[in-house]
Amino acid sequence: MSGSMAWKRYNMRVIWLSLLYAIFLLGAIYAFKHQLLSGFVAYVAAILPALPIIGIFGAIGRYLVEEEDEYVRMLMVRQTLWASAIALSAATIWGFLQSFNLAGHIDAYYIAVVWFFGLGVGGCINKLTLGAPVGC
Repeated sequence: MSGSMAWKRYNMRVIWLSLLYAIFLLGAIYAFKHQLLSGFVAYVAAILPALPIIGIFGAIGRYLVEEEDEYVRMLMVRQTLWASAIALSAATIWGFLQSFNLAGHIDAYYIAVVWFFGLGVGGCINKLTLGAPVGC
């Protein structure tokens, strides 16, 4: 996006949260695969990988508050709107397909994956329509 301090802080937050996500996810997979957890601790271990993802959503919001360049901030807002539109549309369509037994079950956390994919699509749209400094 830019070389601003807000962008650099955002990148550092996302890197650390991504590392934390990988650690929590690998730990949970290992623990559940080897049946090491039960009861309340199992619920905590299952929720832990979600927390860094939620943190990334928060990091995006914090970036929007900290970014002083209004144009660059607007580009990120556009990206997040595209991501939200794509993810919510996909969830809605899939939900109706499931309701009419035309599609199988998909784990709900995949909507975050679709949202992050949509964030990339939004960056490409910014680049193609505005010549923005965000690549695709």
